[in-house]
Amino acid sequence: MKNFDYTSFDATGLADLVARREVTPGELLDAAIERADAINPRLNAIISRFDARARRRVEHEPLNGPFAGVPFLLKDFLQDYAGERSTYGNKGLKRADYRPDRNATLVDRFLAAGVVPFGHTNSPEFGFKGVTEPEAHGPTRNPWNLDYLPYGSSGGSASAVAAGIVPMAGASDGGGSIRLPASACGLFGFKPGRGRTPSGPDYAEMMHGGAVSHVVSRSVRDSARMLDAIQGPELGGPFAIAPPERPYAQELGRDPGSLKIGFCTRSPIGTPVDPECVRAVTDTARLLESLGHTIEEAEPAIDGDALADDFLSVYFAMAGAAVAAVKQQAGCGNEGFELDTLGIAGIGRAISAPDYIAIHDRWNTYNRALADFHGRYDLYLTPTNALPPPRVGEQDTPAGDRAALRVILALRLSWVLLKTGYVHKMARRLLQWTPFTQLANLTGTPSMSLPLHWAATGLPIGVQIGAGVGGEGLLFRVASQLEQAKPWADQRPPIFAA
Repeated sequence: MKNFDYTSFDATGLADLVARREVTPGELLDAAIERADAINPRLNAIISRFDARARRRVEHEPLNGPFAGVPFLLKDFLQDYAGERSTYGNKGLKRADYRPDRNATLVDRFLAAGVVPFGHTNSPEFGFKGVTEPEAHGPTRNPWNLDYLPYGSSGGSASAVAAGIVPMAGASDGGGSIRLPASACGLFGFKPGRGRTPSGPDYAEMMHGGAVSHVVSRSVRDSARMLDAIQGPELGGPFAIAPPERPYAQELGRDPGSLKIGFCTRSPIGTPVDPECVRAVTDTARLLESLGHTIEEAEPAIDGDALADDFLSVYFAMAGAAVAAVKQQAGCGNEGFELDTLGIAGIGRAISAPDYIAIHDRWNTYNRALADFHGRYDLYLTPTNALPPPRVGEQDTPAGDRAALRVILALRLSWVLLKTGYVHKMARRLLQWTPFTQLANLTGTPSMSLPLHWAATGLPIGVQIGAGVGGEGLLFRVASQLEQAKPWADQRPPIFAA
């Protein structure tokens, strides 16, 4: 492995080197571990390591699949690796040293693809926040500027990939958690549609199928080839969706034809959109037009405020269930959770069953409005995020709100928060940064973030493109076209030179 630059290859490139026997899986693992040891102390992207297990895998296990021998990181949320610590960003599970006794189905499929996991990456508590700074592990830093966050919840994975520790890492997305960190870190982030990837065996349909898993990557081809490896129904799972027309890897370089694309830069909840985020979209629209597509300013007929409230209400109900389950599993009380998590869990418990059904029923309204939009437009182009990545601590709950929350929790008055419109207030405060991504989760449609713009500050700004149900193949064709027209592979964060 003389004069070998590990960081210059994507996962497909590294797998090709292994297949040609120019490097061994052990040498690749050594390179990844060396880089993690050197860089992770500044990033806090990886919060658990299992190097010895990874070495045993490369030395004693047969490695097959499209990514045989490629170093890999799993997300510390919904990607359980039997026997290894899983905390889900939670203090209670961390103190209990929780170690699942079986793999997530997704992890089994990652392993079958040949990757070599050697760590878990940082995530906010239960993935509930759009920024990666859990109290259990501390903040993950953005490799492009260590004063900033990589968004979340797959922030640890995105930070590690952008810094060159691994070329691709496990991620999941329940409201933007693949696309937002990809945008913040200058990566490609692809969220598959509802049911395309497995959630089992411990879960059936996370967030009614709105939460899905995949990877963040530097290249489009890595994402397509990994989705080929992990997609499809699972035994006992609730979804049996139609298989793709052809392998996603075969979509790369395939002519997408002349598409009709609607674009919008207005925040669906009426909050400001940074000029750099607007510029990212308008520049991309011009690029798409130059490639032969028809571009029109248009947006689905959806009440963005209502969608935000309905999205967060379901999230809060999930928090209530998660807190109850972890208290039993880890044997902890309220001290095992962040105050914000306890607050939203309290709101979730205050939502009545009939109200919850009515909230979920309204998702049908958004599904049909977006389907109507895609009856007229092949794709929907927006900013990935409305504002550049926040600084570390910038999204902390205000001190006054925290004090009031402690009193409300102590008096068991969470229902007051529900009745006084606190959910709507919180929706606007939290989602002002990221109001564009939740639509694809509620509607179960595929969506992606592409690294096509860098702000004057040097921070990456992604653009989001969504398709209708089953449109993953079309998205990969367009992503491949844009990657070729405006390559991003040579864009490297300053930490490479540090």
